[in-house]
Amino acid sequence: MPIIVNLDVMMAKRKMSLNELSEKVDLTLSNLSILKTGKAKAIRFTTLEAICNALECQPGDILEYK
Repeated sequence: MPIIVNLDVMMAKRKMSLNELSEKVDLTLSNLSILKTGKAKAIRFTTLEAICNALECQPGDILEYK
């Protein structure tokens, strides 16, 4: 049972592009893309906090366990 990353869903709800999110959270496009596609093996809490702050959401809105 994998952990699903719903970053693309939250970005669509907030009408935010990957470039805009990258600037707000100070991460490279490639790192955000890896996270967005679900290929990331881990995420730092500071990164998750920055993403949640930028998207005005909770960690559970981005990460889902199935």
